[in-house]
Parts: sequence; structure tokens; C-alpha cells
Amino acid sequence: MEANKKTVIAMVALAACARLLPHPWNFTPMVALGLYAGAKCPRLRIGAIATLAALLVSDLALGFYEGMWYVYAASLISVALGGLVRRRESVLAVAAGAGTASVLFFLITNFMLWATGSLYPHTLNGLATCFAAAVPFYQNQLAGDAFYTVALFGGHALIQRLTRPVLQTA
Repeated sequence: MEANKKTVIAMVALAACARLLPHPWNFTPMVALGLYAGAKCPRLRIGAIATLAALLVSDLALGFYEGMWYVYAASLISVALGGLVRRRESVLAVAAGAGTASVLFFLITNFMLWATGSLYPHTLNGLATCFAAAVPFYQNQLAGDAFYTVALFGGHALIQRLTRPVLQTA
């Protein structure tokens, strides 16, 4: 197996395992994992499967919950953004992809919590209350997204650099 494929598989597996470690609420690698898998897997479909598999395997250990389907769907947006990052990978592209994925995940999952649940009234005031209640959790999500994006993309770059053959001149 090609070294780059091994690196991608290892990074995806490590990120999935990181979700199982004790962590502050919402400080998880899942948005970063989707972005990374979309950018580094040879096809977006493989990145989507890797991301969904990581979610499913970790949810088998953590337990299933109401609203899983929209968390999974929102995670696929990160994969699609990773496909865009792949076209023009740079620090700026990765940062923009991570920021966009983080905001969209927050908006989608909290909107769906409001739209499909009974916790908040189905009014504009209820929607505003739902988003306001989620803001404290978003701080951890944003920090986790930033941390794991740097860890995955930076770790990948470091591994690639360390395993690159050294060219010597005669």
C-alpha cells in the first residue's frame, strides 16, 4: 500500500479514536476528520464512507442518540468542503474550509434540533433561543475543530516530510 494511503488511513483511525477519549463537551475531531478525509482520500465517496464509518463505530461505543441522522448529514458537508480544499490545498484553504465546516455544522445541527424536537417552540423566538443556548457549546466545538484540523493536516504534512526520500547530490 502506498505510504500516503497508509498515512490517510492512520490519521482517520486516530481521529475516530479521539472521539472516544474523555474530552470537553463538543471538543471532537469529527468536523476536522470530514474535512481531512474529503481533502486526502482519493475520492469524495471514500472520504464520506470513512467519516460516516468513524461516526458509526464511535457511536457504537458511545451509544446512539436521537438526531444522529442530521449529525451524520452535517458531517458530510465537511467532506464536500474537503473536496474543495483538495483542489487548492494551502493553509488559507484549509483554515477557510475548517471555519466554514464548523459554522455550517453548528447551524445545521442546531436548526434540526429546533425543527424536529420538542425542546423549543417552533417559532422564531424558539429558534433564537435554541441557537442562543448552543453558543456556549460552540466555543468547545470551534476549539476542537481548530485543534484537530491542525493536528490532522499538520500531522499529515509532517509525516510526508519525514518519510520523503532525501535527495543527495554527488
